[in-house]
Amino acid sequence: MKTELEELTSVRRPYIADKIKAARELGDLSENFEYHAAKNEQGFIEARINELDAIVKNAVIIAAKPVGEVIEVGTTVRFSEDGGPEETYRIVGPAEADPGQGRVSFESDIGKAFLGHKVGDTVEVRPSANAGSSYEVRILGIS
Repeated sequence: MKTELEELTSVRRPYIADKIKAARELGDLSENFEYHAAKNEQGFIEARINELDAIVKNAVIIAAKPVGEVIEVGTTVRFSEDGGPEETYRIVGPAEADPGQGRVSFESDIGKAFLGHKVGDTVEVRPSANAGSSYEVRILGIS
C-alpha cells in the first residue's frame, strides 16, 4: 500500500496535473473532453491517495505468531474442492485481499468458512445471497 501511495503521489499526481494544464491550453473548457477526462481521473487519483493515506496512518503491524492448529487471520490454507485440484489462499484483512494473488479476506464467504477449522476438516462454504449454491472444501494443510 505504501508503494502504491508513493506511485500515486510522486508519479500519477504530477502527470495528471500536466495533462490538465495541457488540456486548459486547448481553449474553451466547457466542451474540452481532454480537460474533463483529466479532471475526472484526478478525482479518482486523489480519492485513492486519501484512502491509502488513511490506511497507512492507521495501520497496526501485528507480529507473526507461530502457526497454531486452527485457521485464523494470517494463516495460509491448502485445500481442495470436492476432490478437485489443490488451491492455496492466505487469510488476510479486507484491505489486503486479492484473490488473484492468493489472498482472501476473512470477511469473504470462503474466509469465514475457514476460520476456526483445522487440517482434515471438511468445510461448507455458503456463498452470499444470490451468489450460487454452497459447496464443500477439504482442508489439506495450514502454515
